[in-house]
Amino acid sequence: MTTTTGTPGDTGTSGTAGAYAPRPGAAPLGRMITAQALLETKMLLRNGEQLLLTVIIPTLLLVLFSSVDIVDTGSGEAVDFLAPGILALAVMSTAFTGQAIATGFERRYGVLKRLAASPLPRWALMTAKTASVLVTEVLQVVLLTAIAFALGWSPHGNPAAVLLLLVLGTAAFSGLGLLMAGTLKAEATLAAANLVFLLLLVGGGVIVPLDKFPDAAQDVLGLLPISALSDGLRDVLQHGASMPWGDLGILAGWAVVGLAAAGKFFRWE
Repeated sequence: MTTTTGTPGDTGTSGTAGAYAPRPGAAPLGRMITAQALLETKMLLRNGEQLLLTVIIPTLLLVLFSSVDIVDTGSGEAVDFLAPGILALAVMSTAFTGQAIATGFERRYGVLKRLAASPLPRWALMTAKTASVLVTEVLQVVLLTAIAFALGWSPHGNPAAVLLLLVLGTAAFSGLGLLMAGTLKAEATLAAANLVFLLLLVGGGVIVPLDKFPDAAQDVLGLLPISALSDGLRDVLQHGASMPWGDLGILAGWAVVGLAAAGKFFRWE
């Protein structure tokens, strides 16, 4: 009987390299980020609590307050006032509340520590999380916009200004969410993120106009990122402003401070 010998990877007596020769090494960086972003998005969309925050609550608030005269939103259709604020709330629910809670518990259970030891760099992991947030926000905006149109919304204004407001709002809330998740315990993050969500829902100009608050409170509340985002979107979509520079400046300031603080103080363990 005749036998053949060869080195690993040989196809037989021909000595040519086989199709199954091992190629150890990390995948390309772009592919790793994409795969992690897809995983993060699937996990977020399968989480019942996250869906409650990101989809159900904003949708219910939009439908309820647009259909029932509960809050005085001024002249015009209620949905014209409410839709921009609900879009701002959707950004906050995903970029801040949802991301803070999810990242906080990933940190507690050692998921972040293990991912940090993988070939995926830490900055790339945060990039994947940010991409996941953006994908979720696109789905939110499409859904809420469709519902608002069904309720009679008639927006107008500069689309570029709307996009810039949403991007800066996402950056601001992401930085604050990661800062909270990276410095507090998971249980404290869960409680604090939900509390902040409720407080900003009431006092951030989302449903109740800021001019309903005392003058002194208006000056403080107007500096909050949710107020800047909701007012900026409302100035553009309801009043036709070209570029709300004041609100953009507030959001940019929060984004720089939040992301810088998160990068400096975030603990992976």
